[in-house]
Amino acid sequence: MDRLSLNQITTKAWSLPEAVAGCAEAGVRWIGLWRDKVAETGVEETARLLKEYDVGVSSLCRGGFFTGITPEGSPVDGVAQTREAIDEAAALGAEVLVLVVGGVNGDLTSSRQRVADAVGELAPYAGERGVRLGLEPLHPMQCAERSVLSTVDQALAIALEHPADQVGVIVDEFHVWWDPRIEESIAAAAGRIAGFHVCDQKVPLTDTLLGRALPGDGPIDHRHLKACVAAAGYTGPIEVEVFDAELWRRPGGEVLAETIKAYRDHVS
Repeated sequence: MDRLSLNQITTKAWSLPEAVAGCAEAGVRWIGLWRDKVAETGVEETARLLKEYDVGVSSLCRGGFFTGITPEGSPVDGVAQTREAIDEAAALGAEVLVLVVGGVNGDLTSSRQRVADAVGELAPYAGERGVRLGLEPLHPMQCAERSVLSTVDQALAIALEHPADQVGVIVDEFHVWWDPRIEESIAAAAGRIAGFHVCDQKVPLTDTLLGRALPGDGPIDHRHLKACVAAAGYTGPIEVEVFDAELWRRPGGEVLAETIKAYRDHVS
Protein backbone atom coordinates (compact mmCIF):
# COMPACT_ATOMS: atom_id res chain seq x y z
CA MET A 1 0.00 0.00 0.00
CA ASP A 2 2.93 2.37 0.54
CA ARG A 3 3.40 2.72 -3.23
CA LEU A 4 -0.20 2.55 -4.45
CA SER A 5 -1.45 5.73 -6.09
CA LEU A 6 -5.01 6.34 -7.23
CA ASN A 7 -4.94 7.99 -10.63
CA GLN A 8 -7.93 10.31 -10.51
CA ILE A 9 -9.32 9.15 -13.84
CA THR A 10 -10.10 5.74 -12.27
CA THR A 11 -12.69 7.37 -10.00
CA LYS A 12 -13.78 10.00 -12.49
CA ALA A 13 -17.17 10.49 -10.81
CA TRP A 14 -15.45 11.79 -7.69
CA SER A 15 -14.58 15.46 -7.33
CA LEU A 16 -11.02 16.26 -6.33
CA PRO A 17 -11.93 16.86 -2.65
CA GLU A 18 -13.81 13.53 -2.60
CA ALA A 19 -10.88 11.70 -4.15
CA VAL A 20 -8.30 13.15 -1.76
CA ALA A 21 -10.48 12.43 1.28
CA GLY A 22 -11.26 8.95 -0.05
CA CYS A 23 -7.58 8.13 -0.45
CA ALA A 24 -6.80 9.30 3.06
CA GLU A 25 -9.66 7.30 4.55
CA ALA A 26 -8.59 4.14 2.70
CA GLY A 27 -4.91 4.51 3.59
CA VAL A 28 -3.79 5.33 0.03
CA ARG A 29 -0.86 7.71 0.37
CA TRP A 30 -0.66 8.94 -3.23
CA ILE A 31 -2.92 10.39 -5.89
CA GLY A 32 -2.34 11.16 -9.58
CA LEU A 33 -4.10 14.43 -10.33
CA TRP A 34 -5.73 15.63 -13.55
CA ARG A 35 -5.66 19.30 -14.47
CA ASP A 36 -9.39 19.58 -15.19
CA LYS A 37 -10.19 18.37 -11.67
CA VAL A 38 -7.59 20.74 -10.21
CA ALA A 39 -9.18 23.61 -12.17
CA GLU A 40 -12.59 22.85 -10.66
CA THR A 41 -11.19 23.07 -7.14
CA GLY A 42 -8.43 25.64 -7.67
CA VAL A 43 -4.68 25.16 -7.29
CA GLU A 44 -4.44 26.77 -3.85
CA GLU A 45 -7.39 24.84 -2.43
CA THR A 46 -6.06 21.61 -3.93
CA ALA A 47 -2.68 22.19 -2.29
CA ARG A 48 -4.42 22.87 1.02
CA LEU A 49 -6.47 19.68 0.81
CA LEU A 50 -3.41 17.58 0.02
CA LYS A 51 -1.63 18.98 3.05
CA GLU A 52 -4.67 18.56 5.31
CA TYR A 53 -5.13 14.90 4.36
CA ASP A 54 -1.39 14.16 4.03
CA VAL A 55 -1.76 12.75 0.51
CA GLY A 56 1.16 13.11 -1.90
CA VAL A 57 0.93 13.81 -5.64
CA SER A 58 2.50 11.06 -7.74
CA SER A 59 1.97 13.04 -10.96
CA LEU A 60 -0.05 15.75 -12.64
CA CYS A 61 -1.72 14.91 -15.93
CA ARG A 62 -1.26 16.37 -18.39
CA GLY A 63 0.84 18.58 -20.64
CA GLY A 64 1.87 18.07 -24.24
CA PHE A 65 0.04 18.15 -27.58
CA PHE A 66 3.19 19.68 -29.01
CA THR A 67 2.22 18.82 -32.57
CA GLY A 68 -0.29 21.66 -32.37
CA ILE A 69 -3.54 19.74 -32.59
CA THR A 70 -5.93 18.16 -30.08
CA PRO A 71 -7.44 14.67 -30.48
CA GLU A 72 -10.60 16.43 -31.66
CA GLY A 73 -8.67 18.22 -34.42
CA SER A 74 -8.59 21.71 -32.86
CA PRO A 75 -5.42 23.84 -32.97
CA VAL A 76 -3.57 24.22 -29.66
CA ASP A 77 -0.41 25.88 -28.37
CA GLY A 78 0.97 22.89 -26.57
CA VAL A 79 4.14 24.61 -25.41
CA ALA A 80 2.26 27.48 -23.75
CA GLN A 81 -0.25 25.16 -22.09
CA THR A 82 2.50 22.87 -20.85
CA ARG A 83 4.39 25.80 -19.36
CA GLU A 84 1.22 26.59 -17.36
CA ALA A 85 0.96 22.94 -16.34
CA ILE A 86 4.57 22.98 -15.10
CA ASP A 87 3.75 25.94 -12.87
CA GLU A 88 0.68 24.08 -11.53
CA ALA A 89 2.73 20.97 -10.85
CA ALA A 90 5.30 23.00 -8.91
CA ALA A 91 2.56 24.69 -6.85
CA LEU A 92 1.02 21.30 -6.01
CA GLY A 93 4.27 19.60 -5.11
CA ALA A 94 3.98 17.22 -8.06
CA GLU A 95 7.46 16.19 -9.10
CA VAL A 96 6.24 14.69 -12.40
CA LEU A 97 4.16 16.22 -15.19
CA VAL A 98 2.85 13.56 -17.57
CA LEU A 99 3.12 14.51 -21.26
CA VAL A 100 0.83 13.21 -23.99
CA VAL A 101 2.73 14.67 -26.90
CA GLY A 102 0.05 14.91 -29.62
CA GLY A 103 -0.90 13.09 -32.79
CA VAL A 104 0.12 13.49 -36.39
CA ASN A 105 -0.12 17.02 -37.78
CA GLY A 106 1.17 17.07 -41.33
CA ASP A 107 3.44 14.06 -41.53
CA LEU A 108 4.75 11.68 -38.88
CA THR A 109 8.44 12.61 -39.16
CA SER A 110 7.93 16.35 -38.78
CA SER A 111 5.39 15.79 -36.02
CA ARG A 112 7.95 13.84 -33.99
CA GLN A 113 10.51 16.57 -34.56
CA ARG A 114 8.09 19.16 -33.21
CA VAL A 115 7.80 17.08 -30.07
CA ALA A 116 11.56 16.90 -29.64
CA ASP A 117 11.88 20.66 -30.19
CA ALA A 118 9.15 21.42 -27.65
CA VAL A 119 10.72 19.22 -24.99
CA GLY A 120 14.05 20.93 -25.63
CA GLU A 121 12.42 24.31 -25.04
CA LEU A 122 10.54 23.28 -21.89
CA ALA A 123 13.01 21.00 -20.10
CA PRO A 124 15.12 23.79 -18.54
CA TYR A 125 11.95 25.64 -17.48
CA ALA A 126 10.66 22.50 -15.77
CA GLY A 127 14.01 21.81 -14.15
CA GLU A 128 14.17 25.27 -12.63
CA ARG A 129 10.83 24.58 -10.93
CA GLY A 130 11.67 21.11 -9.66
CA VAL A 131 9.33 19.36 -12.10
CA ARG A 132 10.29 16.37 -14.23
CA LEU A 133 8.66 15.97 -17.63
CA GLY A 134 7.38 12.42 -18.13
CA LEU A 135 7.08 11.42 -21.78
CA GLU A 136 4.33 8.82 -22.03
CA PRO A 137 4.32 6.67 -25.16
CA LEU A 138 0.83 5.55 -26.17
CA HIS A 139 -0.26 2.44 -28.04
CA PRO A 140 0.28 2.70 -31.83
CA MET A 141 -3.49 2.64 -32.33
CA GLN A 142 -3.47 6.15 -30.80
CA CYS A 143 -0.62 7.51 -32.91
CA ALA A 144 -2.76 9.51 -35.33
CA GLU A 145 -4.73 11.53 -32.80
CA ARG A 146 -2.92 11.39 -29.41
CA SER A 147 0.76 10.52 -29.48
CA VAL A 148 3.38 10.16 -32.18
CA LEU A 149 5.52 8.40 -29.57
CA SER A 150 4.43 4.76 -29.51
CA THR A 151 7.23 2.94 -27.69
CA VAL A 152 9.43 3.42 -24.65
CA ASP A 153 12.42 3.48 -27.02
CA GLN A 154 11.02 6.47 -28.91
CA ALA A 155 10.29 8.37 -25.71
CA LEU A 156 13.68 7.50 -24.27
CA ALA A 157 15.50 8.77 -27.36
CA ILE A 158 14.12 12.26 -26.67
CA ALA A 159 14.57 12.03 -22.90
CA LEU A 160 18.26 11.16 -23.22
CA GLU A 161 18.92 14.53 -24.85
CA HIS A 162 18.27 16.19 -21.49
CA PRO A 163 19.30 15.81 -17.83
CA ALA A 164 17.61 12.88 -16.11
CA ASP A 165 16.06 15.11 -13.47
CA GLN A 166 14.38 17.18 -16.18
CA VAL A 167 13.00 14.54 -18.58
CA GLY A 168 12.03 10.92 -18.05
CA VAL A 169 9.59 8.37 -19.44
CA ILE A 170 6.30 6.97 -18.18
CA VAL A 171 5.79 3.21 -18.44
CA ASP A 172 2.04 2.64 -18.83
CA GLU A 173 1.17 -1.04 -19.11
CA PHE A 174 -1.87 -0.56 -21.33
CA HIS A 175 0.24 1.16 -23.97
CA VAL A 176 3.46 -0.88 -23.94
CA TRP A 177 2.79 -4.42 -22.69
CA TRP A 178 2.52 -5.74 -26.24
CA ASP A 179 6.00 -4.52 -27.30
CA PRO A 180 8.34 -7.47 -27.99
CA ARG A 181 11.23 -5.25 -26.85
CA ILE A 182 9.60 -4.03 -23.64
CA GLU A 183 12.01 -5.76 -21.25
CA GLU A 184 15.04 -4.41 -23.10
CA SER A 185 13.46 -0.96 -23.43
CA ILE A 186 12.69 -0.68 -19.73
CA ALA A 187 16.22 -1.82 -18.88
CA ALA A 188 17.63 0.85 -21.21
CA ALA A 189 15.51 3.45 -19.38
CA ALA A 190 17.27 2.84 -16.06
CA GLY A 191 17.34 6.10 -14.14
CA ARG A 192 14.81 7.66 -16.51
CA ILE A 193 11.54 6.06 -15.40
CA ALA A 194 9.36 8.87 -14.02
CA GLY A 195 6.22 6.82 -13.45
CA PHE A 196 4.68 3.35 -13.67
CA HIS A 197 0.96 3.08 -14.50
CA VAL A 198 -0.96 -0.17 -14.23
CA CYS A 199 -4.27 -1.44 -15.55
CA ASP A 200 -5.47 -4.28 -17.77
CA GLN A 201 -6.76 -4.49 -21.32
CA LYS A 202 -10.29 -5.64 -21.98
CA VAL A 203 -10.71 -8.65 -24.25
CA PRO A 204 -12.08 -8.24 -26.82
CA LEU A 205 -10.90 -4.65 -27.21
CA THR A 206 -13.84 -2.59 -28.47
CA ASP A 207 -12.60 0.91 -27.64
CA THR A 208 -9.01 2.06 -28.10
CA LEU A 209 -9.29 4.64 -25.32
CA LEU A 210 -11.77 3.17 -22.84
CA GLY A 211 -10.97 -0.52 -23.28
CA ARG A 212 -9.21 -0.80 -19.93
CA ALA A 213 -9.91 -2.68 -16.74
CA LEU A 214 -8.60 -3.09 -13.24
CA PRO A 215 -5.49 -5.29 -12.92
CA GLY A 216 -6.40 -8.97 -13.08
CA ASP A 217 -9.20 -8.63 -15.61
CA GLY A 218 -7.05 -9.01 -18.73
CA PRO A 219 -3.87 -10.50 -20.23
CA ILE A 220 -1.17 -8.18 -18.81
CA ASP A 221 1.49 -9.69 -16.53
CA HIS A 222 1.67 -6.92 -13.94
CA ARG A 223 4.20 -8.49 -11.62
CA HIS A 224 6.57 -9.14 -14.50
CA LEU A 225 6.48 -5.53 -15.68
CA LYS A 226 6.74 -4.30 -12.09
CA ALA A 227 9.86 -6.42 -11.68
CA CYS A 228 11.29 -4.91 -14.87
CA VAL A 229 10.83 -1.32 -13.73
CA ALA A 230 12.19 -2.24 -10.30
CA ALA A 231 15.31 -3.72 -11.90
CA ALA A 232 15.67 -0.43 -13.79
CA GLY A 233 15.76 1.41 -10.47
CA TYR A 234 12.21 2.72 -10.18
CA THR A 235 10.99 2.78 -6.59
CA GLY A 236 8.30 5.47 -6.82
CA PRO A 237 4.50 5.37 -6.65
CA ILE A 238 2.54 2.93 -8.80
CA GLU A 239 -0.57 4.51 -10.28
CA VAL A 240 -3.68 2.49 -11.06
CA GLU A 241 -5.09 4.33 -14.08
CA VAL A 242 -8.24 2.92 -15.66
CA PHE A 243 -10.28 4.47 -18.46
CA ASP A 244 -13.58 2.58 -18.28
CA ALA A 245 -17.02 4.17 -18.78
CA GLU A 246 -18.72 1.45 -16.73
CA LEU A 247 -16.36 2.00 -13.82
CA TRP A 248 -16.90 5.76 -14.00
CA ARG A 249 -20.65 5.34 -13.44
CA ARG A 250 -20.12 3.62 -10.10
CA PRO A 251 -19.62 5.25 -6.68
CA GLY A 252 -16.03 6.30 -6.10
CA GLY A 253 -15.75 4.48 -2.79
CA GLU A 254 -16.67 1.15 -4.37
CA VAL A 255 -14.22 1.68 -7.20
CA LEU A 256 -11.38 2.60 -4.84
CA ALA A 257 -12.02 -0.50 -2.71
CA GLU A 258 -11.83 -2.70 -5.82
CA THR A 259 -8.74 -0.83 -6.97
CA ILE A 260 -6.98 -1.58 -3.70
CA LYS A 261 -7.93 -5.26 -3.90
CA ALA A 262 -6.81 -5.54 -7.53
CA TYR A 263 -3.50 -3.89 -6.67
CA ARG A 264 -2.88 -6.22 -3.75
CA ASP A 265 -3.91 -9.35 -5.64
CA HIS A 266 -2.22 -8.74 -8.98
CA VAL A 267 0.45 -6.04 -8.65
CA SER A 268 2.02 -5.95 -5.20
